[in-house]
This record gives sequence, structure tokens and C-alpha cells, in this order.
Amino acid sequence: MISEKLKNNSYVLYIAVIVLVIFRLLLTITIPLLDKTESRYAEIARIMWETNQWIVPEIDYGVPFWAKPPLSTWGSAVSYVIFGVNEFAARFPSFLLSILLIAITGKMVKKEGHSFYLPGFILLTMPEFLIHTGVVSTDTTLEFCIVMMMISFWKTMKSDTKTYWNYIFFVFFGLGLLAKGPLIMVLTFPPLFLWCCLDFNRFKQLFSKFSIVIGLLIAAIISVPWYYFAEQRSPGFLDYFIVGEHYKRFLEPGWKGDLYGSGHSQPKGMIWVLLIAFAFPWIQIVLYKLWKNRATIFKNEWASFLILWAFWTPVFFTISSNILHTYLLPTAIPIMFLIVYWWEDFTKKKTIIRTALIFPTAVFIAYFGFVATGQLDNKMNSDKYLLANLKAKNENREIPIYYWKDKSYSGQFYTNGKARAVQNEKQLDSVLSLNKPLFFVFPKKKQQEIPQKYLDRMTLTESNYKTSIFELK
Repeated sequence: MISEKLKNNSYVLYIAVIVLVIFRLLLTITIPLLDKTESRYAEIARIMWETNQWIVPEIDYGVPFWAKPPLSTWGSAVSYVIFGVNEFAARFPSFLLSILLIAITGKMVKKEGHSFYLPGFILLTMPEFLIHTGVVSTDTTLEFCIVMMMISFWKTMKSDTKTYWNYIFFVFFGLGLLAKGPLIMVLTFPPLFLWCCLDFNRFKQLFSKFSIVIGLLIAAIISVPWYYFAEQRSPGFLDYFIVGEHYKRFLEPGWKGDLYGSGHSQPKGMIWVLLIAFAFPWIQIVLYKLWKNRATIFKNEWASFLILWAFWTPVFFTISSNILHTYLLPTAIPIMFLIVYWWEDFTKKKTIIRTALIFPTAVFIAYFGFVATGQLDNKMNSDKYLLANLKAKNENREIPIYYWKDKSYSGQFYTNGKARAVQNEKQLDSVLSLNKPLFFVFPKKKQQEIPQKYLDRMTLTESNYKTSIFELK
């Protein structure tokens, strides 16, 4: 039995998936929250947990966070209630959703005669998916909602009568509006419309198999109340979120209206370069198979459905200048399904498996290399270890922590919101007038901004590759 499993690679897939899940869980527990994005969302959830303010997320005490709806933040905040405030709790909802996707898709392909572990192997060896399996962000929640909408749509369209999948579609549409707003419509409705256009009879099936009025009512009941109360409690939210985050962010290069950072200006079309890199090696295989079968591929309902699902996202973001590789996460599942669709055609499965393991193996070596050499705390883009070492040196007493101009989000999180920012010399003099020693944190690249008269009074206490902490007396 074992030899037969080894022969058809299913046992290899099983072992690989188990190891990758355990390894990813290890990273989820041990890696500190990283600046800027991950620690930001973890801190927003921590403030929500601490203040019991569940309607309007806050990026700092009393400062509303308008950039994203709260679904993923709710998840992390609830996780804090269960597990306490720590990295694992912040990341657990994302990790759980990713594992659920692996299980759901594994069950689907098993019914078609494939290994239950094949989707998990493909996804966990895809850089974009592996990275997001346990990262604090809104993208995993959005991805889960998109996947459930697309699967529900397919299941409904392929059923002979109306089915409960019809209602699941609208449930996750409503949840998607709470995950990342109208973007859920942008990334799902167009590929579904285009797929129906391939055979106009599908429109007739759509209207007969979907309870559209009831479904939209379900989605509205799930999502609209939060938008209403958020605007009531924080006027201006809807204008910033709808117009700024969903129009100006993507169409205005280097958009200056971002209240929580800066635009990620990239050359138009850069999304395709990111796709090639972050979906390696599976996207290369998909592109090869698409070219090879270009004459007939759209004649298959399932394949055409997956192609439109997979490639609509990069097509949509092609004209956008402000992009991140995280925008590609919704492509992971359809790319995986396409690989499964062609899996039996591949004659060199072992070569494909070995190639796919390159990225996770590199991450594995890097992680344990840093651990073995004691460099993990020095190489992480986080203030956790600096602050922990500083607190240990001061016998775990509460110590005044100040940042020059901008607090890091990891600094906020790991001081439980007690870190403060000093914006100018006047504020710094005011703090120093209290005649108490304080600890001053700033990135090394900003050291030249500090007046020399203060640098002369500073003693270096902690430092990593990016940030230094000085004692200022």
C-alpha cells in the first residue's frame, strides 16, 4: 500500500502538506509582528479589544481607521479574547481561514478522484498563499469570501434546481463587503458575467437558480448596518473609503490622500511581473498549458470558469499604479484548480513537485539559519526584541518610550499602546523638562534628523539592522 502511494505521489503530497502546515504554524507563533502592515492591523485589533469599540476601528486611541472594513479586525480581536494578546492570536484567524480553504478544496478534488492533499500542496508551495497563511491582513478574509462566492456560484449553476449554495453566495457577498468593501464586487462579478457571456443560456439559468432579491436582502442585512453606524459615529468615512480607497488609490499614481501611509507607485502592468514571481511555479505551468490548449480551452465549462476567475484580478489591476503583491491572493485558488484539472496530463510530476518545493525550502533554510546563528531578532522588521531586551534590562518596569515623529506599529503593539511620539524639538524639550530618563527610538536612517545637542546626550542601549534605542538623560 505504501509503495503504491509513493508511486503515485499521494504519500509525498501528504507528508509535504503536513510538514508545511506545521512549519507555517511555527512561523505564525514565533515570528514577531512585522512592520508596517501586519503590526498595524494587529494593533488596530488590540485597541478594539482594549477599548471595546467594535464599530469604528481605531489606528490609535481616538483616531478612526477608515481604510478598511472591520471583518478581519473583528477576527483578531475575538482571538485576543480567547488566546490573549500575542502574535499567534493576531494571526490565528488568517491561519484558520487558509487551512479551511485547503480542506474545502481538498474535499472538492477528492470527489473527482484526486488526492485530498493535492490542493494543499499546490497552495502551500505558492509563495503568495504560503506568505498569507497566518499573516494579519484583510487579504486572507477577502480571499476566503471570494472563493466561497465563486464556488457557490459554480455549485448553483451546475445544480438541477435551486440549492442552498445559492444563499451561501449572497452570505459571502455580504461578508465580503465587510472584509474589504466594494472590491468584492469588482473581483467577482465581472468574471462571472464574462463566463455567462460565453453561453447566453447561462443568464437564463442564473435568473432561474438564484433567488436574487432575497439574496441581495441577505447581503444587505449582513453588511449595511455596519456602514450606517460607522458613518454615524465617524462622519466622512464613506467618502474616504468609497472614493479614496476604491478610485483614487488605484488610478492616481502616488496618491497623496492616503491617511495611513503612502501610495505604492509602480509602473502600469507591474501586477503581471508580481504574478509570475508570487505564483511560481504554478502560474508558469498554467500559462504553458493555456498556450498549448488555446484552441479548445474555452470549450470546457470548468476550465473557462477558472481562467476568467484567475486572470480577471491581474487584468483589472493592470492599469493601476498603486499595487502590492497581496492583491494577487485571489488568484491562488483558481490557479490551483487549473493545475488539478491538468494534473493527470503531467508526465513529470516528480520534477514539478521538486520545483514547487524550492520556495518553502528556501524559507525553511532562512528561518532555521537565523535561529541557529542568533540573528532572528536582528533581521526582523519589528521592534519586539528591542523593546523586550530593554524591558528586561530595566527589570520589567514600565519605562517611558518615545519615537521620533512616527511610532512604529510594532512599537505600539509591544508597548500595549504606551509608546509616544515626539514631533519636534519643542515637544522633546517639554518631555525632558520632567527630569526623568527616557528611551528614544528612531530608525537609523532618521538619525541625521536629530539635532546634535540631543545626540550628545544619548547612550545607545539596543539596536538591530534598522532601528536603534537610545537612553536620553
